[in-house]
Amino acid sequence: MQMSFVLKKDRKTICSVKSTNAPTELSNELNIHTMKHMKVSGISMLPQFSLDPAPENSHEKHEWRRFLDFLHKYDMIAIADFEPYKFYILPPAKASTSTRVSVAYRIGKTCVVDSRPRDCESGSHLAEEHRRPNTSMMRGPANGAEVCSSDPNCPQTDDCANHSMSETCDELKSKTHMKQDRLFEKNYIRADPSYLKTLGQAHSGWIFGGIAELVDNSRDAKASKLDIFVEMIKLKKSGKNVPMLSIIDNGQGMNHDEIVKMVSFGHKQPDKDVKDHIGRFGIGFKTGAMRLGRDVLVLTQTANSRSLAFLSQSLNEGKDNIEIPIVSYCRQGQQVEIDTAVQSEALAKNNLKAIKDFSPFDKYLIGEKAALFCGATGTQIYIWNLDEWGSGYCLEWQDGLFGGSSFHQGDIFVRSRRIRSRQGQVSLKVPLDFSLRAYLEVIFLVPRMKMFVQGTLVKSRPLAKFLTKTVVESGDILGNPVELTLGYSELEWEQGNCGIFLYWHGRLIEAYKRVGGMIHSADVGRGIIGVIDVTNLMDDKDGRVWVHNNKQGFQDSESYALLEEWLAKKADEYWDKNFDSLKLHKDNCIYKPDSEWVQCDKCRKWRMLPHNYDVEKLPMQWFCYMQPFGGQCSDEEQKMAPGTVNLSDKRSGYDCKHKDSDRIKMEGVTNASGEDERRVSFQIEETKPQVLKRLRRGPPSPNHENAKSRSPSSTKLYEEHTAEKRVRFEIEKPSALQRLRRGPPPSPNHENSKSRSPSSTKLYDENTAEKRVRFKIENTRPSALQRLGRGPPSPNHEDSKSRSPSSTRPGKVHPLR
Repeated sequence: MQMSFVLKKDRKTICSVKSTNAPTELSNELNIHTMKHMKVSGISMLPQFSLDPAPENSHEKHEWRRFLDFLHKYDMIAIADFEPYKFYILPPAKASTSTRVSVAYRIGKTCVVDSRPRDCESGSHLAEEHRRPNTSMMRGPANGAEVCSSDPNCPQTDDCANHSMSETCDELKSKTHMKQDRLFEKNYIRADPSYLKTLGQAHSGWIFGGIAELVDNSRDAKASKLDIFVEMIKLKKSGKNVPMLSIIDNGQGMNHDEIVKMVSFGHKQPDKDVKDHIGRFGIGFKTGAMRLGRDVLVLTQTANSRSLAFLSQSLNEGKDNIEIPIVSYCRQGQQVEIDTAVQSEALAKNNLKAIKDFSPFDKYLIGEKAALFCGATGTQIYIWNLDEWGSGYCLEWQDGLFGGSSFHQGDIFVRSRRIRSRQGQVSLKVPLDFSLRAYLEVIFLVPRMKMFVQGTLVKSRPLAKFLTKTVVESGDILGNPVELTLGYSELEWEQGNCGIFLYWHGRLIEAYKRVGGMIHSADVGRGIIGVIDVTNLMDDKDGRVWVHNNKQGFQDSESYALLEEWLAKKADEYWDKNFDSLKLHKDNCIYKPDSEWVQCDKCRKWRMLPHNYDVEKLPMQWFCYMQPFGGQCSDEEQKMAPGTVNLSDKRSGYDCKHKDSDRIKMEGVTNASGEDERRVSFQIEETKPQVLKRLRRGPPSPNHENAKSRSPSSTKLYEEHTAEKRVRFEIEKPSALQRLRRGPPPSPNHENSKSRSPSSTKLYDENTAEKRVRFKIENTRPSALQRLGRGPPSPNHEDSKSRSPSSTRPGKVHPLR
């Protein structure tokens, strides 16, 4: 039965209200006579009904909001009497012009004593009591509890013991020391500020997991552009310049209710399962932000609102509960004012003051950041007091060079550069583990959002479109269809990586997951990459999700175990069939993807380029109407078909012809479209040793078997090489002085003596005279008498045969005598 009446305070109208579950038929008005500051806790021990506002004019709407603001801000209870009932209007969780309030009531001067054993923390039995029939216009409790009609202030006992008999209120007064306001206490859960730090431990193993949570929120908000960068900002209290991580998107933004939901600790899972929606658990923002830093400010804007929220460990330090200041504004074009429909002006000013006192933001900096919206919608997240690593920070960053090459792009790194632990992982070259740019390239299965890191665009890389020798495998696991794309990546082969990339709702959950033979050998499966979306498999029909709440792994479940077995089987079959028996030469052979792709900067769809098209000719901003696609954004996105191994020269204008490279036999192939395509044959010709290296060991004899087959070019090369050696010999030929120091010149009959020049002969005579004088002065040479005393050698001595006639002339003495 629905009834309507007017709620008044001191006979002054507050607002018209209506109720459908009031305990009795009320008169046309209900007057509030008292408002008390009482603890609202055990109120669930009394039956309740609800009141909905039904204002007849704007004045009543305004008064209703002011009335609820007062109850909410000061934790007050409004009391009204309507014999034999006493009503207690409870403060709402939030105040607005449409907020419903709860009203607790009791009948007459009674208090109910429950003699049943129960949990003091719980009030689950009260609903049963409320359904009990009335006796003499008084609510009677269950299980032998009696009703006493004495003092209306008689409190209900908090003793949890089982009372074996009913007791009157007078007897209870003598046994209990519970205060009267305990009747209205609620059992709230208190969250100590240290819990904020605990939330960040969800991503303690990998800090990029925290950034990924914020990127997910931008994607869920339908953002088309996302900027992530680190800048320096000055703190007010210390005066130090500290780094601040900024994450800015142009999504839909959030109104007051949505931002309250975002900073709350968890929320109800959505009833509808949206395939492209990632957020599920209601804790991603808190865990991600608190992993990155101690303090975070959120500035968000919708078409008609703007809100600020401040989640801070610095603000809550030393407090007993967590305070999260929120300020919301109404927005009409460029005009903004405090939204008093969701909070009082005094509360908004108090929250804004707390934000200014404990953050580097003031009203000017807030206005400067709000101007970045350019009148549109979006969300900005600023995080400072970043997590530390030793004497520095966990994150490192470098700005890109304006107009520089792809090697000078800005990036944010994990300072430790550590590789994440994976089963069977042996490679130390996994860039996505420590480079944010590399991680964002593959974070989404089908990237639609433009992402910038340190001011430079991240070139998204949908893995399934960047593989060669692609094969699509379909299967069924627990009645859920699955589809796996397998292919070869030369980049991953060079880095020694392989594995499966598992996506959930289009978001990367696990990367480089080794399965099958990949686990036990570093060479098995090297360069093989698989891509699979497991959304249908990991989302049960009953609402359960087999994904960790940090979105960096899957829970141990039957579906995940069966998935691993299926992936191992398919990966091993692919390796054995396509690559285990394939013999390729790695030098100067580049594996091109089966198809080249380009993404439109307007519709974000991927378009396939023709074969042999030079991607270097594409402009920095490319749209569907441009060549070589020449279509429209409304055209459907093309799908990739399985391809073959195409080995060609280096891509994008790079020269593949090296001087020392092996010769590769090329053969022309004409595809279905009539275009000529160059493919590399797998037969690598063996090259013979170079002639120059052989000649350095000496020329072959004329009768040598290789001499007969020498080409004219090699003969000419040999002659030039010989001439070069002769010139080098003439240059390095020892002088006559150096040669003569090793002994007298050869005999006149020696073959070299015929070619001696007069100058060398004169030099020899002078040098001989000089040596004779030196020997005479230093007495280093024996005298002729001493020398002759040994006796001349016999005519039959072996050395005498080669002696010159002058040296064997009889009676001839040495000139030094």
